[in-house]
Amino acid sequence: MAKRLSEILWEENQDIAQSCLNHPFVQGIASGALEREKFNWYVGQDYFYLHAFAKAFCLATVKTPDAEGMRAFHKLAGGALGEMKLHKGFEETLAAEVEKVIPSKATRMYTDFLLATAWSSDAGLIAAATTPCNRLYAWLGQNLKGHLDDESNPYIDWILMYSSDSFEELAKETERLVDLYALDDENTRSVYRYAMICEYEFFDAAWEYSPPEAEL
Repeated sequence: MAKRLSEILWEENQDIAQSCLNHPFVQGIASGALEREKFNWYVGQDYFYLHAFAKAFCLATVKTPDAEGMRAFHKLAGGALGEMKLHKGFEETLAAEVEKVIPSKATRMYTDFLLATAWSSDAGLIAAATTPCNRLYAWLGQNLKGHLDDESNPYIDWILMYSSDSFEELAKETERLVDLYALDDENTRSVYRYAMICEYEFFDAAWEYSPPEAEL
């Protein structure tokens, strides 16, 4: 049985996926040892990103050629808005400030690419640009949950969210839309891989973040 395009794209980008899993930022979430300031900065950046992510799905809803695609992209936009609720919850539990965000270079690199693709491309390319986020995070969450042995981990809600069955369904839905609408060509491969690179850069920027020194 021939592999689906979404499977091929994911397999072709396993090098980046593994680099994300092994990144000290992600491993810090897994162990719970990640500095709180780095995680809170990341949460704010991701909250900013999710606005663009949801808008990309909304634009795909307009561009999709049939009612099936409209329903699917609408559902995915709702999933992105649901993720934003998790991030808002970190304001209470971890004192994150998700509304007061100055987007970093890595964040802008990702959101500008995502929105440019959504405005200028068809539903297939939008699916290819958005699938890496959902599939990577589901895969990371499932990997981290499999090694989670400390229920007091301050980032357990993040791990449980992305390892959940409901989030896996969102990942499968974006992959299904790739298989329905995307062309098996170099443009699709380029868009998918660039999104994966943006994911790695996103984690790397969060790891490199240093909180500003308090004024005396």
